Amino acid sequence: QVQLVQSGGGSAQAGGSLRLSCEASEYIGSYCMAWFRQGPGMEREAVAHINGDGSTKYADAVKGRFTISRDNTKNTLYLQMNNLKAEDTAMYYCAAESAASCTVIGGLFSAAYVEYWGQGTQVTVSS
Repeated sequence: QVQLVQSGGGSAQAGGSLRLSCEASEYIGSYCMAWFRQGPGMEREAVAHINGDGSTKYADAVKGRFTISRDNTKNTLYLQMNNLKAEDTAMYYCAAESAASCTVIGGLFSAAYVEYWGQGTQVTVSS
């Protein structure tokens, strides 16, 4: 059973930056990894995913501002968030599927195929 422990996040001004980290309890270098978020009263949505080969995909709302990356030597997934906007305010979750390629529905990794979730971390952006 893989455990995902998140850190980072917090509060930032619009235009600022934050970085999220997600450390896995075991090697996840070959796994699909992703970040999801859930705003108040909203459904959980995929923000970005990274396949086992390092290829990435982003939601249109964050493209050009967020960067997903992984360090397999540290079993850690990252989300660098730049030029933050108030609408980025949400609870952010890291996620994993034990497959080399993320199962995609509608262009991004589908939450229905997530096997492991992080505990969530709040990101609040003030304008």
